[in-house]
Amino acid sequence: MNVKKFTAPTSREALRKVREALGPDAVILSNRAVDGAVEILALAGDDAAALAPHSPDSPMSAPAPHLDLAPAAPAADHAPALVSQPAAPVVRATARPAPSAPRAPARPIAPAPAPAPVPAMDMDRISSLVAEAVASAKATAAAEMTSMMSELRAMRGMMETQLNELAFANTQQREPHKTVVLRELLAAGFSASLARYLTDKLPATRDGAEALQWMRTVLARNINAMANEDALLEKGGVFALVGPTGVGKTTTTAKLAARCVMRHGAEKLALITTDAYRIGAHEQLRIYGKILGVMVHSVKDEADLRIALNELRNKHTVLIDTVGVSQRDQMVAEQVAMLQGVGTDVQRILCMNATSTQETLSEVVRAYQGSGLAGAIITKLDEAASIGSALDVVIRHKLRLFYASNGQRVPEDLHLADPAALVGRAFGGQAVPKYGDAELPLLVAGAAHDPMLREVRFG
Repeated sequence: MNVKKFTAPTSREALRKVREALGPDAVILSNRAVDGAVEILALAGDDAAALAPHSPDSPMSAPAPHLDLAPAAPAADHAPALVSQPAAPVVRATARPAPSAPRAPARPIAPAPAPAPVPAMDMDRISSLVAEAVASAKATAAAEMTSMMSELRAMRGMMETQLNELAFANTQQREPHKTVVLRELLAAGFSASLARYLTDKLPATRDGAEALQWMRTVLARNINAMANEDALLEKGGVFALVGPTGVGKTTTTAKLAARCVMRHGAEKLALITTDAYRIGAHEQLRIYGKILGVMVHSVKDEADLRIALNELRNKHTVLIDTVGVSQRDQMVAEQVAMLQGVGTDVQRILCMNATSTQETLSEVVRAYQGSGLAGAIITKLDEAASIGSALDVVIRHKLRLFYASNGQRVPEDLHLADPAALVGRAFGGQAVPKYGDAELPLLVAGAAHDPMLREVRFG
C-alpha cells in the first residue's frame, strides 16, 4: 500500500498537491492539522482498487484452472490428430518386440494456490480511515460554511447600519424637528429603540413645541398607571413586594401598611417577612409593625409561609416583605416558585430602583416576572437624576404602575402614580444634551427595533 503524505499551510493547497501527484482519482485517508499546517494522507486510485475485494462474478475472483501434467493415454487410430507432426517412417521387423517395462503410475501435481486475499484487519483500517476522512471533510466544510455565514451577517449588519445612518442624516436635513425630539428623549434617559420608534411616528405637520408636546402625550398615554387606590386597598388580598437588594422593599412595605391601617384598621392587616439573611431586616419591619400596632410574622421557607397564610386567611390584607436577591441569582427563580406554590393567590409587586440603568431594570423585570407581575412601584425618585430609564421599562414591558416613592418618610413619601407628572419629571432639568448632531445618526442607526414597541398607542 503506497500511502503518501502531503503537507501544506491550507487544506486547499494540500488537496492541490494530492491532485497533482496522484491524479483526480486519489483516495484521501486522513486530514488533520499538525503544527499550524494541514497534513493529508492519500492513496492512488489504482492502489485502492487493488486493495479492494473483488466481486464473485469478476474474472479476478475466479479460481485458477487445474493443470493435469500426467501423460495422456494413446489415442485411437480413428481419432483425429490435434497437432500435426511429421510422419515417422514405418519400420517392418520380423523379430518379436521386446516386452516394454511396466510404466509407473503418474503422480498428480497439486493445483497452484490462489492469491492470498487482503487481510480483514487491513480492510477495516482502510475503511475507518476513509470514514474519518469523510467525517473530517464534512466538519471542515461545516466550519467554513458557519464562518462564511457569520461574515455575511456581519456585512449585512454593517450595510444596514450605514444605510440607516445615511437615511437619518437625510431626515435631519429635511425634518429638523425630529432631531429635536430625538435629542430630548435620549437626554431624558429613554432607550434609543423607543426614541427612534417615536421619532419615526412623529407627524410631519408638527414642529418645535408641538412635536415635543405630542411626544410627551404619547409617553403618558402608554404608562399603565393605577387610577385610584381602591383597586389595591379596597379589594385587599395577599401582596408580596419583590426586587433586588437595596430597592426599598421594607420601607415601601411599611408605607403600604400605614395606608391600609388608616383605611381599615390594624386588625385587618398582617405583615410577613421572609428576609432572614440581612442583619436587622426583621427588626426593622417589626419596629414599623409595633408603631402601627400590627403583628409581624417571620417565615423561612415555603412550608412556613403556607402555614402562616392559612392562619391569616381572615385578614383583609397581607403584605409580604421578601428577601432581596440579585436578578442574576438562581434564588430569584426559587423565590418566585415559593410564592406561587403556597396554594394562595400571592400577587407580586416589583420594586424598581429609579437610579438603575435601562439595561439593569430590563434584566430585573425578566428575572422576577415569572408567570406575571401584578404591578410595579418606582422607588428612590429623589435619588435619580433622570427617571426616563424606569419609564422606558414600564412602557416596553407593559407593567402596571401602582405607586412612586420619593423618600424615606412613612407614609408621606408614597404617591399614586401620575403618568403626566412622571413624564414631566423625566424631562425636567435637562439643560445639556447628551449627544451632538453628529452622534445622533450613528446612535439611531445602531438601535435595533424592539418588537415590544408594536403595541405603543398613539391615539
